[in-house]
Amino acid sequence: MINNLQDIQKISQTNVDTFIKIFGDWNKGWQAIAAEMTDYSKRAFEDGTATFEKLASAKSVEQAVEIQTNFAKRAYDDYLHQVTKIGGMYSSLAKDAYKPVEKAFQNGR
Repeated sequence: MINNLQDIQKISQTNVDTFIKIFGDWNKGWQAIAAEMTDYSKRAFEDGTATFEKLASAKSVEQAVEIQTNFAKRAYDDYLHQVTKIGGMYSSLAKDAYKPVEKAFQNGR
């Protein structure tokens, strides 16, 4: 009886420790994604503000069109880069979250 109770306590403690680790890793992943999105938003805002200032000082319509065209290209390229990066972070988060489950199934067999 005592051995069974000790085994149950050991398994319970292992499960709690695993859950705490999973939750901590999950939380860190979401924090990294949030920080990345904040940085991207800040960069995009600063680039938009700088472009507006350039547009305000444009001497001709052609110069204004060139400034706007360059801004649109940069914004599009930055957006695609950011979407790819965030997608990779979400994918890593999902894979990392699944690892303990996969390990539990392997240990259970």
